[in-house]
Amino acid sequence: MSEWAAKRFWKEASVTELPEGFGVALDGRPVKTPAKAPLVVPTRALAEAIAAEWDAQEGSIKPQTMPTTRSANAAIDKVAVQKDEVVTMIAEFGGTDLLCYRAEGPEELVERQAALWDPLLEWAAQELEAPLEVTVGVLPVAQPEASLSRLHAHVAALDPFALAALHDLVSISGSLVLGLAVARGKVPVEDAWVISRLDEDWQIAQWGEDEEAAEIASLKREALCDAARIWALARR
Repeated sequence: MSEWAAKRFWKEASVTELPEGFGVALDGRPVKTPAKAPLVVPTRALAEAIAAEWDAQEGSIKPQTMPTTRSANAAIDKVAVQKDEVVTMIAEFGGTDLLCYRAEGPEELVERQAALWDPLLEWAAQELEAPLEVTVGVLPVAQPEASLSRLHAHVAALDPFALAALHDLVSISGSLVLGLAVARGKVPVEDAWVISRLDEDWQIAQWGEDEEAAEIASLKREALCDAARIWALARR
C-alpha cells in the first residue's frame, strides 16, 4: 500500500514581511512548521529561498528536495526550544575533532593530513583562541578545558537558524573546527568536503570505491553544501 503524499494546492509562493522577520505564504496563506508554528525566518534571502523551494514543487510535495525549508523548520521546532542541548551537542565535537586524530602511516597520508589539517588547527588556536591537541591513532586525547569552553561559547552565541546550519556542517564533516571555518569564510565548502574526506579518499585510491558508499557520500556532500548555503542565507 503506497503512502499518502500531500500534493501541490497553491499557485504561487511569496515572501511576506512581518514585524518579527520574514514569512512565506502560499496564495496568501502563511506557511507553518510541522509543529504548527509560524514559519518566520530572520532574513529576506532565506525566506526567498524557502519560497523558491515551494514554487519548484510539482504534483506531490517532496520534502527531500526542500533542504532550506527543512532547516528552517528544525530551527523553529527543535533548536529554538532546546537550544542549550543543541549547543552542547555541537560543541562536544570539539573534544573528538576529526582534525586531531592522525594516521600512523603511510607517510604520504600522514603528510597530507598535516598539510591540510594543521593550518585549520592553527587558525582555531589563533582566531578562536582554542588550541587543540593532536594524537596518532584512535585512542581519545584530552583537550584543554579552556579551549573546549571557548568553542562552546562560539557555538552558544549563534541564533537557532545559524545553529541548525552549523549542526549539519559539523556533524557531516566530523569536525567542529572545520564547520566553524566554513561558517566564518575561512574555507570554501567544496574544499571542506575534500578536507573532511581525506582518510576515506585515501582508502578509495588504494582499494577502489564501493557503489553504495559512493552514493551515500554524494548525498552527504550535497547536504554539506546545502548547510553552507543556508548558513549564508540566514546571516543578518
